[in-house]
Parts: sequence; structure tokens; C-alpha cells
Amino acid sequence: MGLLAGGRITIGAQGLGIAEGALEYTTNYIKERQQFAKPLAANQGVQFMIADMATKIDAAKMLIYRAAWLKDHQKPHNKEASMAKLFATDVAMEVTTNCVQLLGGYGYCSQYPVERMMRDAKITQIYEGSNQIQRMIIGREVIGRF
Repeated sequence: MGLLAGGRITIGAQGLGIAEGALEYTTNYIKERQQFAKPLAANQGVQFMIADMATKIDAAKMLIYRAAWLKDHQKPHNKEASMAKLFATDVAMEVTTNCVQLLGGYGYCSQYPVERMMRDAKITQIYEGSNQIQRMIIGREVIGRF
């Protein structure tokens, strides 16, 4: 499991990068996009979405850093690697889906990068062990082997 755990940290980092890129692109977009004579970024509901996404991205980053630190210091990290992969890739999928929504119809056009980012985020939930498998690993590690 040690080799897979290292890969899971990397996949989590990939999901994190996708989420950060989507949030950055979308934040720039909503500052420029006008709706009802105001930037979309002035809408409180949009600000709440951005705040939630930024918070989850930072939380994912901390899980990844912790798992990587444990691995670098040759400490047990199987559970932490699975947690980092699970959380970061779920965050990537949630963030990219929200970003597509914030771009409206443009979010589905291939000329805008968030459409591709959403597809890229989905695959990170699948490879190196699907997120359902990560939940199984985490559950067994927390409960203990039975």
C-alpha cells in the first residue's frame, strides 16, 4: 500500500491544482462579467460560493501537505494519503462544477477552460483507487482491522 499511498498524495495534488486553476479563472471572469449593471462578483450569493470554494481548497491543501510530510518523514501515512486524495478530488469536482455554473452558458463551451477542468477533475476521483475505495481504506484504518 505504500507505493499507492504516495500516488494518492500526487493525485490529490493534481485535484488541488485543477481546483485552484478553476477558481482563479472564474474569479477573474466574475470581476469582469456585468449583470444588472454590476460585476457578477458584487453579488452576495456569488461571494458566498467563492468563499466556500476557497476555504475547501485551503483545507485540501493542508491534508495534502500533512500526508506528504508524513511520507517524507517515513511515518505511517496510508490513511492520510487516502484522506488527501478523497477530499482534494471531491473538492476539485465541486469547485469546477460551481465554476461552470458561474460562467453560465460559457461554462459548457470548449473555448473556456473550466469545461475541460471539470472533466479533468472527474477522472481524479476514479484513478489510483476510486473515492469509494478511499473511504473503505480510511474507515478500516480508523476502526482498525477486523
